[in-house]
Amino acid sequence: MTGTGTGAGNFCPLLRLQATSRIPKLGFLKLNHSLIGFRSLQIKASDGSNQLRLNVALSDTNANGHATGSGTNLKQLSTIGNSTNIQWHNCSVLKDDRHRLLDQKGCVIWITGLSGSGKSTVACALSRILHQRGKLTYVLDGDNLRHGLNKDLGFKAQDRAENIRRFGEVGKLFADAGVICIASLISPYRRDRDACRAMLPNGDFIEVFMDVPLHVCEARDPKGLYKLARAGKIKGFTGIDDPYETPIHSEIVLKHGEPCASSPVEMAEKIAVYLENNGYLHA
Repeated sequence: MTGTGTGAGNFCPLLRLQATSRIPKLGFLKLNHSLIGFRSLQIKASDGSNQLRLNVALSDTNANGHATGSGTNLKQLSTIGNSTNIQWHNCSVLKDDRHRLLDQKGCVIWITGLSGSGKSTVACALSRILHQRGKLTYVLDGDNLRHGLNKDLGFKAQDRAENIRRFGEVGKLFADAGVICIASLISPYRRDRDACRAMLPNGDFIEVFMDVPLHVCEARDPKGLYKLARAGKIKGFTGIDDPYETPIHSEIVLKHGEPCASSPVEMAEKIAVYLENNGYLHA
């Protein structure tokens, strides 16, 4: 059954009814033309079903709600993970607009290394250096995020992977906003770090490897965790009974004992120089 309206005062859209066998009684269908302009409306019904399936393709409408005739199809809804019927919504303020506003380029500086290697200290030193230069940063610290966003996660392999995935997603949002995000966490497995790298545009994930030997980190033991791990009170501790996979292609390596990396501030300066040379400190 098809109905069309061509007169100026006729607001009824094109209506097409299709049935797989026999169309049951559908009742009264009222369309408010002032709210929606349809190019076509398809209604499918089958015997014994009280449900209708509507496939709607919207057309452009003018100020009075009338179809202009140009016709623009609805964007396809997506399924991402366990989320269904979702659609990305674009905004008129773009990434480049935010970068120009801040006069910097967003990125994620991913500082990885053993517990006690100095990751958090270097992250905060870098944040201070860049802040003094008028640059907006935010530090995502491994322990800090476990106080809130990741407090539901433990330290089993699957929880660690999810912990790092969330870090990557949050870092990606900061970078898109134009913020220089400094992530500081052990992140012992290459596959998890690489997955976070893949979330960002090429070059915007800057891996910093704190190359500090285990015996130095264990001697520092700022939280007393190595002692607990050696005593068997902590299981699956990175560097003791769980592996740390050394990065292979880090953008920056801060090696313990090197002349130009003898203090956290010197290490942070090295990262700041990299950002300057690669254009991240100006839009």
